[in-house]
Amino acid sequence: MTAASAKPFPSLTGPLGFYPVVHDAAWVKRLLDWGVRTVQLRFKATGHTAAEIEREVFAAVDAGKQVPGAQVFINDHWQLALAAGAYGVHLGQEDLDTADLDALRRAGLRLGLSTHTPAELARAKAVQPSYLAIGPIYPTTLKVMPYAPVGLVQLKQWAALAAPYPVVAIGGISLERLPGVLACLNGGSDGAAVVSAVTLAADPQQAALQGLAMARSVQALS
Repeated sequence: MTAASAKPFPSLTGPLGFYPVVHDAAWVKRLLDWGVRTVQLRFKATGHTAAEIEREVFAAVDAGKQVPGAQVFINDHWQLALAAGAYGVHLGQEDLDTADLDALRRAGLRLGLSTHTPAELARAKAVQPSYLAIGPIYPTTLKVMPYAPVGLVQLKQWAALAAPYPVVAIGGISLERLPGVLACLNGGSDGAAVVSAVTLAADPQQAALQGLAMARSVQALS
């Protein structure tokens, strides 16, 4: 079965909105407690045992199951996400060659896909995912990227190309930049992902609440 002929992945149950990407399950739970409803666990395998990775994935999934309306995505570890009964997974372009997309579909998981160019956007759309990520919007020091920053002008153009799928912008987005990024999206279910804007903030809870308020104000206008 080809990606284009397969059934689409399930739709999101809520808007992406303010979307923190965090490095462990404790952060997932903390953010959910603060009112954030879309979170991604990006727990890297480097330096960790298989048991540690499994523990983090299952703990993050469990934290999401305890909160009505939570949309917790697991980055990369799709087999563990499947075993844990996760809400969703977030995969990169290279994962499209190896991940069992049919198994994820059958299990009802939501799927987010990273894109960095119009060609990658077209390839990802053919999979009929739950949402598409576009980035990096700004330069980022947290991850070495072989792609030039998208910028706001191209973000607006590419977000239109992504329709009808929800879009999340990612890469170098601070709270100060968040309103401008959100203004380039299609509104509704779209959102913006942040990494250090919360986890490295002097007051992470206040930063999360600010981000939530900004995203909700944009959603209210859409």
